[in-house]
Amino acid sequence: MDQISGANYALPTTRYPHGALGDDEEWGALVVGVQLKMPCRAGSSNYQATLPQELVFEDLSPRLWDITGDGKPEVVVVESHAAQGARLAVWGIGETGLERLGATPFIGTRNRWLAPVGAGDLDGDGAVEIAYVDRPHLARVLRVWRWDGGQLVEVAELSGVTNHRFGEPVIHGGLRDCRGGPELVVADPGWQRLVGVRLVEGTLVARDLGAIEGPESFAEARTCR
Repeated sequence: MDQISGANYALPTTRYPHGALGDDEEWGALVVGVQLKMPCRAGSSNYQATLPQELVFEDLSPRLWDITGDGKPEVVVVESHAAQGARLAVWGIGETGLERLGATPFIGTRNRWLAPVGAGDLDGDGAVEIAYVDRPHLARVLRVWRWDGGQLVEVAELSGVTNHRFGEPVIHGGLRDCRGGPELVVADPGWQRLVGVRLVEGTLVARDLGAIEGPESFAEARTCR
């Protein structure tokens, strides 16, 4: 079966001048590289999806995360709507080529954004969860969704954490697995403390991981140092 091997954004555009990531330029298309596995057509190919005018990819780069749990990556992106703000979307290769497999609802207001954290089996039940911070500059709500029956279903939320500061071209934190299972690494609202969050029996449980002494603190936490 064909497998996604890479992804990037194309067609830069200024039609959605929000600037959450430091400039007013976003992306109008997604290009995905695929490794062809069938013997009669071995090799590689590229697929492109171009968004309609009311949508952009308001993002740094696409993420190759296994969302369906089949051991092969899908493409996880942030899409923003001209009137409804951001949503998280999962793209993959379907019967018609590159297609959107699922998405969370839009936040509901223009210029409202979300920042992905990570994806994996967060609670050990065999299903894949995906996490992002909803409005990391305003609401600061960590939301966790599960891929269930071919769609994303929200399973937990936790207020009072963030992973991005407005205008920075970087999303901090991520997912680690040091001791005791997978843990999301984010920050407190004041950017003073690292916060570890685990999904335990359907509830997000937070704990302090120490002081933030610079961007390197997030990388050190993710590598269990």
